Amino acid sequence: MRRFLAFRTFIAALIFLAAALPGLSQQLNAALLSQKTNSASNIVIGFVGGFVDHDNPHHGPVQLAQRIRQTVPQGTYVRVFENRHRKQAYNAVLHLLDTNRDGVLSAEEKTRARIVLFGHSWGAAAAVLLAHDLGQQGIPVSLTVQVDSVAKWWQNDSVIPDNVAEAVNFYQTAGIIHGRRQITAVNPAKTEILGNYRVDYKKTPVECPEAAWWERVFTPGHMQSECDPNLWSQIENMVSERLAPQPTSGAVSPSDHAQSSR
Repeated sequence: MRRFLAFRTFIAALIFLAAALPGLSQQLNAALLSQKTNSASNIVIGFVGGFVDHDNPHHGPVQLAQRIRQTVPQGTYVRVFENRHRKQAYNAVLHLLDTNRDGVLSAEEKTRARIVLFGHSWGAAAAVLLAHDLGQQGIPVSLTVQVDSVAKWWQNDSVIPDNVAEAVNFYQTAGIIHGRRQITAVNPAKTEILGNYRVDYKKTPVECPEAAWWERVFTPGHMQSECDPNLWSQIENMVSERLAPQPTSGAVSPSDHAQSSR
């Protein structure tokens, strides 16, 4: 008898679940469709050069990201990637823009955020290449900033694609490694080159106490371009001026939208 009652109870539970699950499933789907995830009104992405880790606090792009996180408008996404992880940065941007999470970017979603890209050395080239990648999707970029930009042999960091509104290039010419002297626009009617600015560290040297000995010996100018506080302060101002204010409940955290670049 007990076994029979247990069996009846089990069957009744199955019948109840079968009747209830369609309604629960519909409610769950409706909740997921109506759920609004955090979106970024501004997207600021930097790239470090060489084989530097994305969170190494002794390097210019990382220090810049740390500072602007404290001052940029709420709703701003700020993150630094290794230059070899450009694809991850690209996916992060697409994810941030896709606010309804349907996997397809509408024309409105593509222009929802102001995007600023910057980098040093290989990272500067990565910023230009990411801008090009985004351009293939019709996504506009407000500003690209190159600091002593060095492209790998199969890359081209000298031509700025026409989805970029403004671009600026800082370079130095001393040492074995030195940056690209000039950048140009694919379409000058769409992209304003703010300037190609040479920095002379023989004339105005900069102390880089955290730099390795081999950097001091072989690439002193390249090294100083990465730790130059005046240069990076100027870039910080340029970035901040181009970000849109957005009243939100809080700043957007990188961990909310993308996997770690490590």
